Amino acid sequence: MYRSHNCGELTAKHINTEVTLSGWVQKSRDKGFIVWVDLRDRYGITQLVFDEERTSKDMLEKAQKLGREFVIQVKGTVIERASKNPNIPTGDIEILVSELNILNEALLPPFTIEDKTDGGEDIRMKYRYLDIRRNPVKNNLIFRAKVTQEVRNYLSNNGFIEVETPYLIKSTPEGARDFVVPSRMNEGEFYALPQSPQTFKQLLMVGGMDKYFQIVKCFRDEDLRADRQPEFTQIDCEMAFVEQEDILNVFEGLTRHLLKEVNGVEVNKFPRMLYDDAMRLYGNDKPDIRFGMEFGELNAVTQHKEFAVFNNAELVVGIAVPGGNSYTRKEIDKLIDWVKRPQVGALGMIYSRCNDDGSFKSSVDKFYDQDDLAKWAEITGAKAGDLVCVLSGETNKVRAQLSALRMELATQLGLRDPKVFAPLWVIDFPLLELDEETGHYHAMHHPFTSPKPGQIELLDTKPGEVKANAYDLVLNGNEIGGGSIRIHDKATQAIMLKHLGFSDADAKAQFGFLMDAFEYGAPPHGGLAFGLDRLVAILGGQETIRDFIAFPKNNSGRDVMIDAPAPIDEAQLKELNLKLDL
Repeated sequence: MYRSHNCGELTAKHINTEVTLSGWVQKSRDKGFIVWVDLRDRYGITQLVFDEERTSKDMLEKAQKLGREFVIQVKGTVIERASKNPNIPTGDIEILVSELNILNEALLPPFTIEDKTDGGEDIRMKYRYLDIRRNPVKNNLIFRAKVTQEVRNYLSNNGFIEVETPYLIKSTPEGARDFVVPSRMNEGEFYALPQSPQTFKQLLMVGGMDKYFQIVKCFRDEDLRADRQPEFTQIDCEMAFVEQEDILNVFEGLTRHLLKEVNGVEVNKFPRMLYDDAMRLYGNDKPDIRFGMEFGELNAVTQHKEFAVFNNAELVVGIAVPGGNSYTRKEIDKLIDWVKRPQVGALGMIYSRCNDDGSFKSSVDKFYDQDDLAKWAEITGAKAGDLVCVLSGETNKVRAQLSALRMELATQLGLRDPKVFAPLWVIDFPLLELDEETGHYHAMHHPFTSPKPGQIELLDTKPGEVKANAYDLVLNGNEIGGGSIRIHDKATQAIMLKHLGFSDADAKAQFGFLMDAFEYGAPPHGGLAFGLDRLVAILGGQETIRDFIAFPKNNSGRDVMIDAPAPIDEAQLKELNLKLDL
């Protein structure tokens, strides 16, 4: 056997024990007459000692030639360490080595295998197998495994059955672009990789599997960012014979279970907020409610003077920044420059200082008097010592801009504590979204989402006002899960597809299998899918998912380690009946 113990478990109680250890050389310190080597595996570090009084000359010379990341095996005796290290569990002991075997030599790594490495992100992505040896990445992957196991425990204990669904499916319009796979056996035809197992889990409900879950890879060919990958993992769940309340209760329970078992945190409150209120108060449908700074709409108290910027705006809206009156003019100018960046897109920002003596000083004193500014403070909830920041413009755009500013300010002010968890259900989403370019409606979630009871008739007259029987679970300003009650009868599904622009023939071609299944006794059903990558990152106190994925893609969708995607040769193209037109 290569080891009797791992490198993280030996303590003073093992003194005088003969042991065998294997691992990687973290570092060595050579004093000539004595050599110390730190041996590392995924469990920890144990110090090895070779000295000229107790070690043979040949083995001492061999130890002096060990390089970083050499893979070695040692046998020896656990002894008390003269200079103890209280920072590691094995800091009271070291191994007096009696036998040293080099299992594999190693090139000098391109970056240091340390918690704080000298390697940039690009080089660490290229040598990801080395990066995984570092504690931050290693511990994130172990943390992910723990979260995943707790998910399985909770769902299995609540009667859910884990069922696998296919990866090679039919391309259907679900919002994002599909990744397609050519079929060699069916010339000119293609599979698609699933954006989600949506239709299959609905078919499982028709099949009588009334509580299903799957921890599954999904694929979407879309632009990337820090919290998005072309392949990602969902905790996909579906239940039959349920209403919205049943689903919310089950997955509140799962979230509580994870927070308690993984983070040691008890969370009892899962407030609920209407989508319309989330947009009005926070400017987005996944608000971070760990802090306040709710929006105050100011049209009524700003559009009565000769300030054209506000008078011509569809919406004038502001937030109160706690303690913001301490900002210097230079700091406020930086905020104005920040909102004017292309990523945010505001044309500028108006502000009003709330002085300690109850007076106000604004950037538009020429147009607004103290009574006006007092109303701004009242509506935004600003107190003495605060700063009111105001944006204006088209409603949807200005809400998004102010939402971005709110989050930036909260980050600067330290209001987004990763150890504080504030879950929130956002409910009653619009069923349809208007595409401003085409003028057509498309499903905000997907075509199988049920409208709220009694609203199906509005599809013909006021489609934009129809609410979906849909819900998102938000945690700390991130959507960690979302779902809906599904349409479960063919007639309603046909109406929905018609309003999404599908002809009868298109609906049959794309979703005929599901429509047919509904004619064989489909139960009422609904479900929810968590984004596992994002959930794990937030539970781990971060918002970037990349370091919680073993082998992630970069922002261009490339795996720089294996150099994928890559061209395929002419023989493969010919076999697949494909011809490139580049």
